[in-house]
Amino acid sequence: MDHAADTFRTDLMTITRHVLNEQSRHPESRGDLTILLSHIVLGCKFVASAVNKAGLAKLTGLAGETNVQGEEQKKLDVLSNEVFVNALVSSGRTCVLVSEEDEKATFVDPKLRGKYCVCFDPLDGSSNIDCGVSIGTIFGIYMIKNQDTVTLEEVLQPGKDMIAAGYCMYGSSCTLVLSTGNGVNGFTLDPSLGEFIMTHPDIKIPPKGKIYSVNEGNAKNWDTPTAKYVEKCKYPTDGSSPKSLRYIGSMVADVHRTLLYGGIFLYPADKKSPSGKLRYATAYAHNSNSTSTIARNSFEVA
Repeated sequence: MDHAADTFRTDLMTITRHVLNEQSRHPESRGDLTILLSHIVLGCKFVASAVNKAGLAKLTGLAGETNVQGEEQKKLDVLSNEVFVNALVSSGRTCVLVSEEDEKATFVDPKLRGKYCVCFDPLDGSSNIDCGVSIGTIFGIYMIKNQDTVTLEEVLQPGKDMIAAGYCMYGSSCTLVLSTGNGVNGFTLDPSLGEFIMTHPDIKIPPKGKIYSVNEGNAKNWDTPTAKYVEKCKYPTDGSSPKSLRYIGSMVADVHRTLLYGGIFLYPADKKSPSGKLRYATAYAHNSNSTSTIARNSFEVA
């Protein structure tokens, strides 16, 4: 047996190869989405490197600013946002960007515009940076009908119209999970190659899980059905074993665990937030005084 060949796989499904394969399923495609995704992947690699160096480079100190959610921004938040804005604009495939860190939407210079809108959170869970808990990037991509005259209203599209969505988790390993409408696939960054390699093909949530994930610190403000459901998870009445509680506090990490292990992740509406906890950013049109509220990210559920 050739142990060297067994040790080093040579037929690797990289994320680039996967996206190109998906593109080949659509002969009419011009490769615009492929190019855009490659720039997002590059941004994820850059942020992964910065996160790994955060403690050493002292990038986790406060930047002296707050984002539109009233959260204290870390320097790593600022850096990550700049990285993704620059990567998305330079792709030449975007016309408007909506970042959770920016109060205003970014309208791309007409000379660099493409047909896509990207909504993203460059570094979700930033309050967990200092203690080494997993954090991540979240993104959703929509198509804009007329990039030359794009308005904020055109960004307010339902999730079912999303072209692609995904997240990149920076933890014990760097994992990027992506869907372009044909299943969900996970890729892990191999530092020695500098490539995302497919490690979780065709992810499907197990039909039955043993984990419930919720911030029980908000329990006093829950409505009765939610409180009863969580109570049943802890004290089942059908003779089954109690569910295990796992709550990280970084949406990306909680969702990733749920995708792989099953169960439920919830961030329910409560008395303090009757409309739930979807984040919103108020974006201002550059050519008018009107304001529109744009969802933080249709892919995010908390």
